[in-house]
Amino acid sequence: MTVDFKSCKLNEFLEYKTLYYDKIDFTIVKSSWELLSKEISLPFVIHIVGTNGKGSTGRFLAHYLFKSNYKVLHYSSPHIIKFNERIWINGFDVSDENLEIAHKYIQKLLPFNLLEKLTYFEYTTLLALFLSKDCDYLVLEAGLGGEFDATNVVKNDLSLITTIGLDHQSFLGNTVEAIAKTKMRSVDNKMILGYQVNSCVLDVAQEVKKELKAEMNKEISIKIVEDFNKYSLNNKFADYLKRNLHLVLSTLEELNIPINLELFDDLTLFGRCQKIKNNITIDVGHNPLAANVLLKEFENKKITLIYNSYADKDYKEVLKILKPIIKEIIIIDIDDKRMVDKNNLVNIIKELNIIIQNEIKIDENEEYLVFGSFLVVEKFLNTMGLDEE
Repeated sequence: MTVDFKSCKLNEFLEYKTLYYDKIDFTIVKSSWELLSKEISLPFVIHIVGTNGKGSTGRFLAHYLFKSNYKVLHYSSPHIIKFNERIWINGFDVSDENLEIAHKYIQKLLPFNLLEKLTYFEYTTLLALFLSKDCDYLVLEAGLGGEFDATNVVKNDLSLITTIGLDHQSFLGNTVEAIAKTKMRSVDNKMILGYQVNSCVLDVAQEVKKELKAEMNKEISIKIVEDFNKYSLNNKFADYLKRNLHLVLSTLEELNIPINLELFDDLTLFGRCQKIKNNITIDVGHNPLAANVLLKEFENKKITLIYNSYADKDYKEVLKILKPIIKEIIIIDIDDKRMVDKNNLVNIIKELNIIIQNEIKIDENEEYLVFGSFLVVEKFLNTMGLDEE
């Protein structure tokens, strides 16, 4: 079927976009940005890269900047319920109207061959860049990677490095060191390193600094957040979120913006260890790093885990980590070719001697954790009719 990419509305346009390259081709989004950059000027760009914690770090920062009377756009991915969640501007998800305005502008600007080849994520990144043109700050969350991520098509003024671990190995590398290097090579000026499980990440930062100096004559400076008890933070946030918040506070110090912790009091982080009912917590994490922080949060408790996983995730390791807190598992069925084969998942659960329940029945006397990916949380909220609450 031939699609008229020069005239269709955004929703239809995105339906025909591939989610990922089989092999990354950075030239398409680079060429597209070269055209768009002649038409708009960007604000101060804060680029967030890492394996876990990018979304919460970005929202903490964007929320604070907005509360401090700056105009700010926060670009993140993926979304849970509605696409508009990906582009947050001055306290609200972007409106359908403003999305369509940005889409029409880019449609007219770019030639057909670029519109056709841009991936879903690349195109939505261009939408965010266009919509940030009148802001003071752009908080830009990387997708899969760093150096060849669509978000790295623009020069960043400051880079925040969240926790780095193993994930997306087929694209990023098979070791923490390789993944850290790929992510950090996106840095243009200064990096601030947040909490790290793997100490080798700090060594890689120094390596990358030397490499970028030798290869591109880039002078990179490094700041490391070392004191994660410097500020007394609101207990409504899980411990791992408080570590991300310390990275944000270090960033505010770097920007010479006065710190008032009360500005975080009215912030809710959708899908990040979020209690949506007294006995139901949702979390969009999906890898061993995320499992370890949740193990700590539910220490000495027993939960019913509502779960599924992408096939390329280390779901066996995730379940091994969470086993001490699991009373039973409910596999939530998701119709997506990226999900693990259900029989494989069932076999792993049986190997670990964990009880499987066949249907979701919420008992007010039991505690539930919904975990495994954005898709898992979305499906659960839709199934239980909680997506509109």
